[in-house]
Amino acid sequence: MKTENNKPVTKIDNQSELITAVESVTEAGVQAQAKVKAHEVQIETQTDAQPAEAKAPEQSQSPLPEFSYLYGKPKSTGLLRSEKSDFKVFEQIPFQPCGEGEHLFIHIRKTGANTAFVAKQLAQYFSVKESLVSYAGLKDRFAVTEQWFGVHVPGKQTYDLSDLNIEGVEVLTAKRHNKKLRIGSLDGNRFEITLRDVTDIDELVRRWHVVSNFGVPNYFGEQRFGINGGNIEKALGLFSGRKVQDKKKRGMYLSAARSLIFNQIISARIEQQNFDNILNGDVLMLAGTQSVFLADTVDESLTKRFTEHDLDITAPMWGAGELMTTTDAREFEQSIASELQAFCEGLPRFGLKQERRRTRLVIKDADIKVDNDIVTLSFFLPAGAYATTIMRELIAYKDMTERVDVDANRRMNAESNVKKSLTNHSTSNSTNNSSNFKG
Repeated sequence: MKTENNKPVTKIDNQSELITAVESVTEAGVQAQAKVKAHEVQIETQTDAQPAEAKAPEQSQSPLPEFSYLYGKPKSTGLLRSEKSDFKVFEQIPFQPCGEGEHLFIHIRKTGANTAFVAKQLAQYFSVKESLVSYAGLKDRFAVTEQWFGVHVPGKQTYDLSDLNIEGVEVLTAKRHNKKLRIGSLDGNRFEITLRDVTDIDELVRRWHVVSNFGVPNYFGEQRFGINGGNIEKALGLFSGRKVQDKKKRGMYLSAARSLIFNQIISARIEQQNFDNILNGDVLMLAGTQSVFLADTVDESLTKRFTEHDLDITAPMWGAGELMTTTDAREFEQSIASELQAFCEGLPRFGLKQERRRTRLVIKDADIKVDNDIVTLSFFLPAGAYATTIMRELIAYKDMTERVDVDANRRMNAESNVKKSLTNHSTSNSTNNSSNFKG
């Protein structure tokens, strides 16, 4: 916990102070109360004037439903990604390149460049097919990110890469390895996020302490669903028989459909005050091995392990096969799935099978720094987790990249309109000239 410009950041050192912090984040209409029994802490939410499933910050009109907030809608406001350096991501892989092998691992820092673009540029530089360039995960474009790329270049040739010239890209290191870098081959990502023009900083700090201790819903972020939820509409098109030849796009649409079902089940658990209550028949996941097991009945030992973050409740990643849950938990999941019948019936037709994903996202190495109305947060998230799911529980942020995208779209539309005008003008002149010749 850090202090700048003589602005103190209160540190919470015991459970009674933490309970006070939990209770104090309820002013937006959701009353959160903490109950401490031995080592057990549970947070219950109940709606008041504002619904718990209040709309996520800065959402445009989209086919997406409104997912529930665990701690009520935040009162604090602020700007996210005013500058690219306000959103930093540092990828962490579980190994280091060994120094020999057919794959060249390149550690890159990129600013304002998306992962697919860099991969394409690397393929051109090494004169290989794009399929021979790999990466562990996609990273944000409007950000400063560090990540690894792998290029399949058999032989023992060494590369200094000093002539690799990609805008916004800096090579940090390059080393050979004997295995391919595959999607998902990472421990997770460390984030450093700066928020500007923040209001009600005290409330933000209180929420930060609660989130740091108890976690947030492990929602898929809205980027999973495409601009204005467009991937959901594309998925419905797939399920109604529309063909999509591009495998990557088809995969994106199917992933969006699975993510929607998953998010809706978490959202419903929050509404029914069962987010942190294990139901009979729930499928639980161990924190370490990520193996799953069925909780036929709930006892104190399971509840204790849940509150200590030793295990988590899971929800389905929908696909072919039976739900792994039984009794109460299965009845609950089926009731939510019945409202999304088109998705639940469509996904199995594309070869996807039932899987499980934890419903709670717990952050590690959490820190906060306050400098007047600027707040910088740093934390580590496991692979597959979204930083925006943390942010939405903390602050009603305005993502400034939306403004950039809107401006870019306006420019493109303006250019398109100019071209159309020129084309129409040219066609009109041609027609007039033709008429003159006929006359």
